[in-house]
Amino acid sequence: MSEPTPIRTLLCLAVQPAFFDLPFGQIGGVWKATQAFMSGVAKLDGVTVLGTLDDDQTQVGTSPAFPWTWYMLCDFPDRQSVIAACNLLRTIVVDDEDHRLWKYMRVEARMGRALTIPEL
Repeated sequence: MSEPTPIRTLLCLAVQPAFFDLPFGQIGGVWKATQAFMSGVAKLDGVTVLGTLDDDQTQVGTSPAFPWTWYMLCDFPDRQSVIAACNLLRTIVVDDEDHRLWKYMRVEARMGRALTIPEL
């Protein structure tokens, strides 16, 4: 029996306006929560993180739609694992007031298959 084909997934993340409303001295909690998100995705069973991209040097401010602020390209074993990754935004606590990461970030998962470059 062959191994199941991983689901190639691009996690597209945008920084919400609430992040930009924070005083500069209070953004550290969001960065720590973002690190927890990235680590949490990487630790999900069967997930392989293939790469990340952050275009914050050439895009400043909120991302209401494409282009997003940052991305994680991963292979997931199944759709439930993708859902679990997205759900991390609902569960990771950012501060003492019990705000969750989804107040400051938004995610959209684009799922597909790895596209093989044909040999010509």
